Amino acid sequence: MQQRAQNIAVGFLVSFIGSVPLGYLNLAGLEIYSGSGLHHLIFFLLGVVFVETFVIYFTLLFAKRLVKNKKLMKIIDGFAVIFMFVLAYFFYSNSHGTSGSNGNLKAYLMYSPFVIGVILNCFNFLQLPFWTSWNLYLINAKYITIEKKLKYYYIAGTLAGVFSGMLSLIVLLQTIFHETNPFSKYVMPVFIPLFFIVMGSIQVFKVYKKYFKSTALES
Repeated sequence: MQQRAQNIAVGFLVSFIGSVPLGYLNLAGLEIYSGSGLHHLIFFLLGVVFVETFVIYFTLLFAKRLVKNKKLMKIIDGFAVIFMFVLAYFFYSNSHGTSGSNGNLKAYLMYSPFVIGVILNCFNFLQLPFWTSWNLYLINAKYITIEKKLKYYYIAGTLAGVFSGMLSLIVLLQTIFHETNPFSKYVMPVFIPLFFIVMGSIQVFKVYKKYFKSTALES
């Protein structure tokens, strides 16, 4: 019983903290919440959690193998860089595409929020190295135990943490933007594209330091 509770608590804490930093899933959730309300947001988050279930399960089982596969990790990191800059352009272009609206972002609301959550989380490349490294660390440090059914308690804790963390952040952001209306008009055209440019630049530096700087030193 103690190990089950520990697995749930550790999983919840890691995933809650990991889901709170602003990312494109939280921004998409904010758009859905602003346009369609809490009901649609919950289904969007359930779509995100649905994909997260498989990601966490398989990275938990194959963490050691994934870490050793440097070619795969390099491809994932490269896609993450490209994706950040694509998102920056996407949000910027849509904020200027139509006056008084968010253009194609509103088209999200035409589809099932659950499906949107599933599709968008399938493109969340950064979750693979995130969960691989965390799962490997937690296993090696013996913070969690994954023998038999115990791993399912850890997974349940992580999914609850993802859902709670994203929901809390999205509701908080909506409250802030609603209360500071003069500032909110700069969110889509300035703040969000700039955020992804910064994130993409940081990822470029990490990729260079991880794969190219060490190679240059060796040569």
